Amino acid sequence: MNWLKEHPEVKTIRVAAADLNGVARGKRIPARYAGKLLEEGTKFPFSVLNLDIWGEDVEDSPLVFQIGDPDGLLLPTERGFLPMPWLDAPTALLPLWMFHLDGRPYEGDPRQALARVVERYKEAGLTPVVATELEFFLIDDSGRQLRVPPSPRSGKRRTGGEVLSLRALDAFDQFFTTLYDACEAMDIPADTAISEAGPGQFEINLMHQPDPLKAADDTWFFKMLVKGIARQYGFAGSFMAKPYETFSGNGMHMHFSILDRSGRNIFDNGGDEGTEQLRHAVAGCLRAMSGSTLLFAPHENSYDRLVPNAHAPTGIGWAYENRTAAIRIPSSSPKARRIEHRVAGGDVNPYLTVAAILGAALNGILDKLEAPAPFKGNAYDQKLDQLPGTWGEAIDAFHGCPEMRRIFPSHLIENFVMTKRQELHYMAELSDEETVELYLDTV
Repeated sequence: MNWLKEHPEVKTIRVAAADLNGVARGKRIPARYAGKLLEEGTKFPFSVLNLDIWGEDVEDSPLVFQIGDPDGLLLPTERGFLPMPWLDAPTALLPLWMFHLDGRPYEGDPRQALARVVERYKEAGLTPVVATELEFFLIDDSGRQLRVPPSPRSGKRRTGGEVLSLRALDAFDQFFTTLYDACEAMDIPADTAISEAGPGQFEINLMHQPDPLKAADDTWFFKMLVKGIARQYGFAGSFMAKPYETFSGNGMHMHFSILDRSGRNIFDNGGDEGTEQLRHAVAGCLRAMSGSTLLFAPHENSYDRLVPNAHAPTGIGWAYENRTAAIRIPSSSPKARRIEHRVAGGDVNPYLTVAAILGAALNGILDKLEAPAPFKGNAYDQKLDQLPGTWGEAIDAFHGCPEMRRIFPSHLIENFVMTKRQELHYMAELSDEETVELYLDTV
């Protein structure tokens, strides 16, 4: 309540939780009822966290008619109230997560799934340190064809990709200034911004932190923020995996290291190669990669990004300082030795992605799995096992993967598979234009 007292201009609250697709589901509540909300929470049907990408119930879901579509209890996360700078009226966001009415965590909630992985690390005396890098496009979607929006400064459109171009950043300086101010207000640790390979494509890094839940929260909030601020400027901010057929897509790379009880990075051996624990973690990620592809590429459009020679990995392998690899060990000082997981698209649910990567790494460490030798050169030229090449193959691989069942509750796995199979069925009815219209703002 202190935050609201410090912001008397806020008259309305949005309460929201992430569904399995990472879409915010929630309610609008007058700020005068905030006290009751903080004390008692609010209720949604359990099925609300298991809607498809259109926001429709999953057919034959056991959460709906079989058990009467009952309510779950939504309680505030530890984050508390946050401003929503992309709205015209002063408004607060209160992030929620779902529990049963008796207080048990609801296993179909993606944030609860990540909390479960974090608890496994605590039991092992370990703390993951996590950072994400998010790519997105700024897009003029006012016409029939997607285009780069005109610069708010010059009014001109630049149609080519401009990697690490200050001119491209400066063309949208007002947008980025507003975005960084909003990140500061929401306590999102936004760091470096660069222009990327696609037209109107940019990347912003979020700083590493020893709290995977906050890192995933920040990533989820950041996606909301980019989309909202972009609309204030009259264009779209899109994390869709592949909005343009002929340009590279959007990725969400995740960096992580792991600290022991004394705060030491267990990947640091004082040299460039890292420790045995690093190689165990890599091996765990590689073993789970095929089964977890559905979480890294959850939508039909996601598989347009995962093609050879398009700056996204297709082979299951690892390497030192090599951006063609699915798993890269970046060059750094030994104390900052870390793993970069490069498979996920910008269209993912951050909670499920972070949970899948950290869970796989922990499995590898606990089982002392041995990683294959790192490769050298172009990953696309290596004889590597390949990621599932289609959405349907990825759904089947996820459903049958024993590593995923070590990481996620069966309830969440079954719900997610039912959701994706329903989407797979109905997406076949959409044209390319309708597909873009669906995913551009939603994911």
